[in-house]
Amino acid sequence: MDSECTGEAPSAPEAIANALATDLTVDITTIGRVSGKPRRIEIWYLRVDGQYYITGTPRPRDWLANLIANPRLTFHLKESTLADLDAEATVVTDPDERRRVLSSTAAKWYRGQVDLDRLLAEAPMVRITFPSLL
Repeated sequence: MDSECTGEAPSAPEAIANALATDLTVDITTIGRVSGKPRRIEIWYLRVDGQYYITGTPRPRDWLANLIANPRLTFHLKESTLADLDAEATVVTDPDERRRVLSSTAAKWYRGQVDLDRLLAEAPMVRITFPSLL
């Protein structure tokens, strides 16, 4: 029986899974590529076909430069539950994957800011994985 039926609070793994499936905003901590110091920012993330992505409108992004230099980050859940997850980022360059993500319902807001062709060509994008959750 799941926790919604019993009125019990979800377990930590259930709360994390629920948050990853439904929340929109997190903080991420990257390591500064020049300073070597932790850098924490608030950012949106997308869930598309069971994968997690961070993207944005086209322009230089410090978070992306930091992740290119060091792909490890902390993914701080903060909406429906609180948890700090160790994560790794992989820059997404595959055109088909980029199109799948940026054409998804989850990325609708970005398409309202910039046309899809420009997003496909220029938007920053990383896929986030959670090695400790595998």
